[in-house]
Amino acid sequence: MQTAEELKQIVKEKYGEIALQSKTQNESSCCGATSCGVTDLTIMAEDYSHLSGYQATADLGLGCGLPTEYARLKEGDTVLDLGSGAGNDCFVARSIVGETGKVIGVDMTEAMIQKAKENAQKLGFANVEFRLGEIEDLPLAANRVDVVVSNCVLNLVPSKAQAFKETFRVLKPGGHFSISDVVLEGELPAGLQKAAEMYAGCVSGAMQQGDYLGIIKKVGFENVQVQKKRLINLPDDLLGNYLSAAELEAYKASGTGIYSITVYAEKPATACCEPGCC
Repeated sequence: MQTAEELKQIVKEKYGEIALQSKTQNESSCCGATSCGVTDLTIMAEDYSHLSGYQATADLGLGCGLPTEYARLKEGDTVLDLGSGAGNDCFVARSIVGETGKVIGVDMTEAMIQKAKENAQKLGFANVEFRLGEIEDLPLAANRVDVVVSNCVLNLVPSKAQAFKETFRVLKPGGHFSISDVVLEGELPAGLQKAAEMYAGCVSGAMQQGDYLGIIKKVGFENVQVQKKRLINLPDDLLGNYLSAAELEAYKASGTGIYSITVYAEKPATACCEPGCC
């Protein structure tokens, strides 16, 4: 089993490669990860092109939802995007918060940060910035942002609890998040759990939905809601890379489901930085 640091390195290397690819190249492989075999182009991603602020150059086809559509953003908000990639969700958020708002993207992959900064510079956006950093140790002060969004990223973080603690810390009291992510109902076969390529491709890092929501509540968030839930069907030609024929049949008969969910939760208005800190 890989350590947390080894898993982070896998993700950094894989998404560093992805940053240099086009959206078309990324869509022709599982969640943008190369060497996974050609699969259905819509396994994970949803179409952003109808949203205000959409920038095709920032869309690498990597997400599994549309969190900005559910994030209850308003003009003047300060928004943080966890795992901001090339800036897709940041630019959509910026179209809502306007000139008086601010959008901050954080990503641990240098190539993604560089690509996002280039996109922002071309667009002339002075109130969108991108910072290199890890979600488990965010490069922001406490009580800094009104809204946090994230798209198919937290499942890649080894410590989900620490990621949500950091999300809680940087949100202002009364702030909220809307996060799209991949979760499970039932247990994935061991072959998928151990596959590093699948981990970087957004599936094997996923956890049970009940456990995922439980972490959010334990951190101290309130009014936790699943805003959207969508079944993700992985095709046999992809699963066959990791499972034998017998294992594949057993998996399909097991009732296990892989879902994209968009989750909303609020930091209590009386909270400071994190539970027990006051």
